[in-house]
Amino acid sequence: MLRSLYGKLTIALMLVFFSLGAAFIVATEQMLEGPRLLELAADLIIGAIAFSLLAALIVFNLLTRRLRLLAAEMDAFRAHGLSQPMRGLNARPQGDEIDRLVIAFQEMSERIASQLRALERNDEQRRELLANVSHDLRTPLASMQGYLEILLLRHGALSPDEARSYLEIAAKHSDRLGKLVRDLFELTKLEAHDVRPQAEEFPLTELVQDVLQKFELTAEQRGLRLEHRLASAVPPVRADIGMIERVLENLLENAIRHTPAGGAVRIELDADAEHVLVSISDTGRGIAPEDLAQVFDRYYRVDRGEFGNAGNAGLGLAITRRIVELHGGCITVDSTAGVGTTFRFDLPAVPRRC
Repeated sequence: MLRSLYGKLTIALMLVFFSLGAAFIVATEQMLEGPRLLELAADLIIGAIAFSLLAALIVFNLLTRRLRLLAAEMDAFRAHGLSQPMRGLNARPQGDEIDRLVIAFQEMSERIASQLRALERNDEQRRELLANVSHDLRTPLASMQGYLEILLLRHGALSPDEARSYLEIAAKHSDRLGKLVRDLFELTKLEAHDVRPQAEEFPLTELVQDVLQKFELTAEQRGLRLEHRLASAVPPVRADIGMIERVLENLLENAIRHTPAGGAVRIELDADAEHVLVSISDTGRGIAPEDLAQVFDRYYRVDRGEFGNAGNAGLGLAITRRIVELHGGCITVDSTAGVGTTFRFDLPAVPRRC
């Protein structure tokens, strides 16, 4: 469009100067005919100059109008705290220079607004994290302090069984505190990109069986069934065996925690051409639809009534998602109220060798 306007302006000016030249020629040829012709030539010159200025003003206004609109959009964007992207101007990707400038500023404003929202979200999560960490650290510390003070003040009046019971409770809270600190440290490293998977080839089937054995006693004590279905000919995976073990432990622990007595926890392995697919399901009370989108957020805990969150800091699923993402995989969750919940993730399979 700019080139078109420049062309029109050039043609208009050429016509003006052609008229001026013609007027000068006529005036020169007929100068002897009288002063009237000189006045006519002067009028033509003045009119041509005025026309040129008017044409230039119109073209200049056309050229700068969209620039003024763009400047107004930028002022509005700044006035709204850089939070509302610029969308008031229409521009064509294949248009002129101003169109491309508008598109560039719109994309820049969208990126700035998106980054600002992310910063605000991170700041809110940081403040929530500090509040939750303070609460979760204070609770076990206060309990430990209380029981240890009782042991110190009444050590002579307590029976050996009572003293042992108090020590066991203090040790339980100490374990809970240690787990919280370890989870926080691990999640911080994972999110700061300080940890990279040490990938190696290994049979996932064997790892699943080993992890299931760790939870057999816990499941039995809670009156749960541990079930598994491992597809035949599941190929090996290439991943960090320690990290994947942590993922399986987190998901199984989460499923067992939220499944009532008499229920079942099931793990399944399947495979396609490029991935090994893992699913862990339970027969718990399920997760409300409004909670599903947030279950992987750190410190987000779903109220599960009598199967609540005692001892759960809400970091396990955040750690799980980050580990799966570091392996190039994706983890999802589906849940139906009164039926149960299923977590699924995939890992890269080792290509079959001929």
